[in-house]
Amino acid sequence: MAMPRRTERPILPDLLQPGLALVFCGTAAGRRSAAERAYYAHPGNLFWRALHASGLTPRLLAPAEFPLLPQFGIGLTDLAKRHSGNDDELPPDAFDAPALFARIERHAPRLLAFTSKNAARAALGHAVGYGLQGDTVGGTRLFVLPSPSGQARGYWDLAPWLALGELYHAARADV
Repeated sequence: MAMPRRTERPILPDLLQPGLALVFCGTAAGRRSAAERAYYAHPGNLFWRALHASGLTPRLLAPAEFPLLPQFGIGLTDLAKRHSGNDDELPPDAFDAPALFARIERHAPRLLAFTSKNAARAALGHAVGYGLQGDTVGGTRLFVLPSPSGQARGYWDLAPWLALGELYHAARADV
């Protein structure tokens, strides 16, 4: 089994800019994503299929096409920018919630969606359920999704992704 990796530079670049309707936040790049330098790159990961199925993208995108997301009002980031590997292999100090919140406050998307309960719990410091949260970061509303990772398939449910799609379309209409 390969060990998690730490680098001085971010494993994957943030895809953030002002005016986004939605930013997705995962925990850290998996090994495949780090190797391919693309978000959610493992073929068993349902992220790209869920984006399309929930109406967030007009077609199914390949992981290498992640730089296209801002044209749909969508951005990407991670809690652990300098580590890669499975969540359970990462050191406790890998997650940098203050840095995430500073990036979100700076770019001010309308929605921040955590792509797992684990990511949301690590960022917020408390247990969460799926869906829209009571917490906010500045004016950014928070949403929690079931993990699209193949390793979390037992918890997979498209329904929260569909609900996020509805919020996203409402947020885009507010522009």
